[in-house]
Amino acid sequence: MPILTEPVGSLPRPMKLQEAIASYDRGEITKQQLTAEQDAAARDSIERMEATGTAIVSDGEQRASSFATYPLTDTLAGTGLADNLAADGQYFAIFDDGHHRQLPRLTGGPFRYKTYAADLFSQSKPYATKPMKQAVIAPSMLYLLYPLKDELDGYSREQFLADLCDEAEKDIRKAFEAGAQRVSIDFTEGRLANKRDARNPWTGEDLLQTFIELNNRVIDRFTPEERRNIGIHTCPGGDCDSVHSGEVDYAELLPSMFQMNAGYFLIQLASEGDKERVYQLIGDNIRTDANGVKQVAFVGVIDPLNPKVETPEEVADALVTAARYIPTDQLGATDDCGFSPFSIDVKPKHGSPDFARDIAFRKISSRERGARLASEQLGI
Repeated sequence: MPILTEPVGSLPRPMKLQEAIASYDRGEITKQQLTAEQDAAARDSIERMEATGTAIVSDGEQRASSFATYPLTDTLAGTGLADNLAADGQYFAIFDDGHHRQLPRLTGGPFRYKTYAADLFSQSKPYATKPMKQAVIAPSMLYLLYPLKDELDGYSREQFLADLCDEAEKDIRKAFEAGAQRVSIDFTEGRLANKRDARNPWTGEDLLQTFIELNNRVIDRFTPEERRNIGIHTCPGGDCDSVHSGEVDYAELLPSMFQMNAGYFLIQLASEGDKERVYQLIGDNIRTDANGVKQVAFVGVIDPLNPKVETPEEVADALVTAARYIPTDQLGATDDCGFSPFSIDVKPKHGSPDFARDIAFRKISSRERGARLASEQLGI
């Protein structure tokens, strides 16, 4: 079988859509008008992604406030925030360029999603002629909604975690029921958990194993057949063309990450300094039997933060090198990260989100062509 490929999920939102979101936050347009702009962006995303030749597509998350907050709020500015949440939560991440992203704060129970990924997926699916995937947020990210040290009156941490796992399971199941062929779980907090950034207290709490165990509480509710199509995505962040944890050694993450009983992993690698060392780490830790599932590593061959378009030959070279360490039946190709995980992102290194969209589709085309070239070179 040729080397499989899959996108992570997000694409830059057109400037017109980003302006519509800002207008909606100011009360200048209706929800119906905003939805019309999201529809147009989702349709364009699917049509252009299908034209790249990729076998599976997404709508680029054009309807989501962000990869992390879609269950909680309609927009990043907090318009439509869910019940039992306040806007002043802890930072999720502080990025290398100095900007930060903040999560809401849980004020009480019960915890419930306001929006499921399937609610957004279902609106976009009619535009697709190819199979679609859906990205969902990991319960480990939403763990950070609860106070870091204290317990909420009348709503214990364990009650919250039970509710969180139920909601996360429901999010995945509803996505499959809506027609998603694959569901990947965004786990960017995994690498960040080892940063120990004094400005961001949760990163110093040694939460990685807590995150792994929490995610497995959800993943293990699915059968081996279901888990073959449930993935985990890891990266050092990717927002406003900046990262939050690129300096964290993958050796601190990968052995733990592959403990999760998911069927496949989407792993940032194109922008990594020593790729070959990480390929070896993957080969040493990926499992042929993860509670009944053979794991597959989709290695990143495309850097969404860099406007330079990779050539198919560069992609093929990376995959051929990866195949020295990772069995070809456990090897796939992906992008390092979503191209714009947050809905408001002007893509400063690119000059504009519209140009970044054009670049994204060219990069995806190179990924597809490069994977085919590598498959020919490897004789698979």
